[in-house]
Amino acid sequence: MPNIDITVSPDLEEMFDLPACSDISLPPPKPITLHLPGGATMTSFSDLSKGVPTDCAMTFSLLLQIAPFLAATECVVKVLKFVQTIVDVIKGATAPTDLISAIPKIVQAAEPVIECALSFTPLGLIPFIRDLLCLIIKVLKCFLSQLTSVMKILNETVLQISIAQANGNDELVQSLTCAQNNAMTQAQHLTSSLEALSVILDLAGDLMQIAGVQPIKLPSIGTQTDVNGLNQVAQTIQELVATLQIAADLLGGCQ
Repeated sequence: MPNIDITVSPDLEEMFDLPACSDISLPPPKPITLHLPGGATMTSFSDLSKGVPTDCAMTFSLLLQIAPFLAATECVVKVLKFVQTIVDVIKGATAPTDLISAIPKIVQAAEPVIECALSFTPLGLIPFIRDLLCLIIKVLKCFLSQLTSVMKILNETVLQISIAQANGNDELVQSLTCAQNNAMTQAQHLTSSLEALSVILDLAGDLMQIAGVQPIKLPSIGTQTDVNGLNQVAQTIQELVATLQIAADLLGGCQ
């Protein structure tokens, strides 16, 4: 079959040209390093679960690390600022009267430090404990929502498998059993995700006691392998949410 050349406009011909590899190549991600006070460094990281990392992804990974660092060192910075103020006053004093006149400056620098100290008293810890309880309630409600969806799939597949077995449809039984196993695996991943929440509650236990709140322990979930076991887990978590809600309400309630 002969080839026939068709004349096309230059613009259309340009559209059919393949782009150069250099024009469509993905740029290699460049880690970003942040120098912290004290000499340490913080480096961005790649999240392989989200595909090929980009510069924006690397930047946001570093921002996620900076936020807790700044929050954790806020009181330390205020203390250092207070100490620096005292040092500057002492170095600049040439007579006893200079120290007396610098008292308002020292008092002003001490106010943020006093606020930090008061935040670790029983009264000062109440807002943190309340917000922590409200956050845990939200997490548990999300857990219950996802677990309910998985349990719905499991219940539906149990019924569908029974019907398929009664009809002798072995291929459908095999497919539904696979879906059922996948749903149960997802349920096991959900229950295991509560381990991180249990660790947070254990770490916050001492602060709760200072605030006059009884430390809260997550109930033992274990490894559930059937729908009845998952129903018990859902009921246990619902009871825990109700208990946490009462505690949060006593501290001022969730927003």
